[in-house]
Amino acid sequence: MIRSPPMLVVGLTGGIGAGKSTVSKLLAERGAVIIDADLIARQVVEPDGPAYQGVVDRFGKEVLQDDATLDRAALAEIVFNDTDALKDLNAIVHPAVGAVIAERLAEEASTDHIVVLDVPLLVESGRGDMAGTIVVDCPPEEALRRAVARGLPEDDVRRRMANQVSRDERLAKADFIVDNSGPESALPAEVDRAWTWIESLPRP
Repeated sequence: MIRSPPMLVVGLTGGIGAGKSTVSKLLAERGAVIIDADLIARQVVEPDGPAYQGVVDRFGKEVLQDDATLDRAALAEIVFNDTDALKDLNAIVHPAVGAVIAERLAEEASTDHIVVLDVPLLVESGRGDMAGTIVVDCPPEEALRRAVARGLPEDDVRRRMANQVSRDERLAKADFIVDNSGPESALPAEVDRAWTWIESLPRP
């Protein structure tokens, strides 16, 4: 019996406003299975999620909306102005996110799929169980402009940037860089380059 090659896991990261989500969508169009840590992080703090009660216990009812769902803006206002509060939130949410990612990877383990771990804090996490890491990059001021154009307050974006690793640190961990400093129309060609690189990686 001919066995199919094992799944290939690649990391994808980038700072706020760099265009990581767009790159993720383009990779999905090319056949990748996307495991989106941001989406999972939102799911685990839903009222029936595993991290919900821990967040409420730590931050109180003032971070809840009238329907008992998390008021993400109120929570962000707290944690991005208080380093200890951010550490506490991460200690509650990250293990729950990690458990879901592990489940998703286990579901794909018997396939030959290319699995992309889309993780904003991939460099900070120190995760090393991947065939390679793609970093989506653009100049910080351009990233700021794009994030503000999406409707995020400038002060909020700057605080989030300050809580992420520096551009240089992120690039130093890259095995492949998607340059998103140009117009969005240039991005598909960059993602084609990334896809060719992914397909060239040795399977474990």
